Amino acid sequence: MTDKPEALVKAIKRKARKKHEPEEKIRIVLEGLRGEESIAELCRRKGIVASQYYSWSKEFLEAGKQRLAGDTKRQANSREVTDLKKENGHLKQMLAETMLKNNVLKKVCLARG
Repeated sequence: MTDKPEALVKAIKRKARKKHEPEEKIRIVLEGLRGEESIAELCRRKGIVASQYYSWSKEFLEAGKQRLAGDTKRQANSREVTDLKKENGHLKQMLAETMLKNNVLKKVCLARG
């Protein structure tokens, strides 16, 4: 193996990093906001660094601030986008069929009249 041991250890640590679910992040931030223990103790217990906690806390508080300000825009997930595209295509097809029927009826009415 030509990799340096430091690079190998770094790659292993990167793959072993714990991924925190959004719900878990919120629970941790709320525990910190309660103030029952210091942020350092909380972070040590949860296995995160303090800078990560403060980053999550900032995101959490900013989201709340935007929500209270009435900013309810959010990013659509890919499934929602796919569903909306399908619905849009279906509606376009229905409109095209209706317009075609309308044109046929106009021609029939003009031919009779």
